Order: sequence, then structure tokens, then C-alpha cells
Amino acid sequence: MITKEATAAAPAAERAAPAPPRPVKKNRPAWDEIPRWQIYLPLGVYLVFTLIPFYWILLFSLRPAGSTSLVPWPITFEHFEKVWTERSFGTYFGNSVLVGVATLVMTTVVALAGGYALARFDFKVKRVFMLALLCSQFVPGALLLVPLFEIFAELKMINSLGSVIIAETVFQLPLSMILISNFIKNVPYSLEEAAWVDGCGRLRAFRIVVLPLLRPGIIAVGSFAFVHSWNHFLFALMFLNNQGKQTIPVGLNTLMSADSVDLGALAAGGIIAAVPVVLVFAFIQKWLITGFSAGAVKG
Repeated sequence: MITKEATAAAPAAERAAPAPPRPVKKNRPAWDEIPRWQIYLPLGVYLVFTLIPFYWILLFSLRPAGSTSLVPWPITFEHFEKVWTERSFGTYFGNSVLVGVATLVMTTVVALAGGYALARFDFKVKRVFMLALLCSQFVPGALLLVPLFEIFAELKMINSLGSVIIAETVFQLPLSMILISNFIKNVPYSLEEAAWVDGCGRLRAFRIVVLPLLRPGIIAVGSFAFVHSWNHFLFALMFLNNQGKQTIPVGLNTLMSADSVDLGALAAGGIIAAVPVVLVFAFIQKWLITGFSAGAVKG
């Protein structure tokens, strides 16, 4: 005999029955589920197109003059000896090292001072000054040649490496100050305040507390300034007339004439110019990526 309670509970049980599952849409495959060949194939094509010019330069610099072989064999270093001794690339290399290191030091020191002021102090023309720094990045270096040349001529600095160092530093400072200021903003201000409470002055607190935390940013700014001054051609060409004061980019230009081009010597000079930059980036790439990523955003 079916009771009233069982009759009333039956519809409730039917209503409580779970609905049939809906078909699940397949999501897009995750990155680790993508077939490897879809990743490595475009990367391999890009790598081939990137390395072919470097192999071509290496081929011309190592194979004998007049050879048309696609393999540098027999290997010869006559082109390197020629550019290093006969074409004065040893002198050019030393001048480029001096300009690059001096620009690195001056840009880093001034950018640290200016970046700290922008990050920690508020003044009336701060926004205008930041806007001027940003707008200065749109000014090409060629427009600065005439005023800089007149200034250096009045200071008797034409045909001096100091003129190139100052010009390169001025050209690198706006971007360097912006990067350093954004990096300093990521350092908690409470750390400096704690150092002040312990008896440190502002300069000592900056040197002991803040400066060690700025290592990635300093490496990023310094490497950027060094590489730009190492590769920059225009300032060295305009401000240096004496062959003994010229840098590697100008020296490479002297290997090309209107009648002929010594491809072997030019390729060897290009290798000499590229190797120091490659070695620098190979050693600092970890700090370089960290510095640029941290300095690109506001903390």
C-alpha cells in the first residue's frame, strides 16, 4: 500500500534528479601541449636568417683573398693582421674602449643623481622636466652637431676624445635618468627612513641601502651607454680629425673607398668591432633583462 508521504516524495525525487551533463567544449591547447615542431620550426627559420650575415662576415674574414669558397678553408688571419697593424685598428680599438668606458661612468653617475632627485623629490617643474626628457628622445643626433661643434670649438676641444665623451654622455642622459628614476621608485622609501633613524645621512643611506639594490638598473644603463658610444659614428666623425684619435666606426669607414672595397679587411674589422660587445652582453644578460624590465614600469 502506497502512502501519501511516498506519493508526495516521488515528484520531489524526480525534480531533484541531476540534469544530463552538457557537452564540454575543448579548450585551446596549452603552451606545453603544442607540438614541438610548431615552436622550433619558426625559431629555426629566424635563427638561420639571423646567423647567415654573421657567417658571411666570418667567411670573408677567414678565407684567403681572392677565394670564392663557401667554407673558410684554409683558414688565414692575414686580414686581421692587416687591419690591426697597417690600418691602425689597434689605435682605433683603444680609443673606442676609452670613449665607451668614460661614457659609461659619466652617464651612470649623473643618471644616478638625477634619477634619485626625480624619484624622491617633488618640485614645481618636475612634470615639465620629465616631459622635456621624453621629448628629447625624438631629437636625432644630427641636429646636435652644429651647436655642439660650436661649443667645443670655443672650448678648444675639437679633435679631442673628451668632446666625443661629453657628446655621447649628453645624448644618453635623458633615457638613462628615466630608467634609473623608475628603478629607484621600486625601492621602498621605508628602507632609507630606517637608515636615517640609525644615524645615516641621505648620501650614506643611498650608498649603503639603495645603491646595492640598483645593481640590475645600473648594469642596464651602463651597458646601453657603452654599446651606443662604441657603435656611434657621427660624433667621432665630426669632432675628430686626427687619425690617431678616431674610433672603430670611423676606422671601418676608412676601409671603403669610391673605387674599391677590401671585403676581407672590412669583414675582419667588423669582427673586431663586434666581439667586445658580444662578450659584454654574454656576461651581463641576466642583470640586463632584470634592469630593463624593472626600470620600465613605475613601482
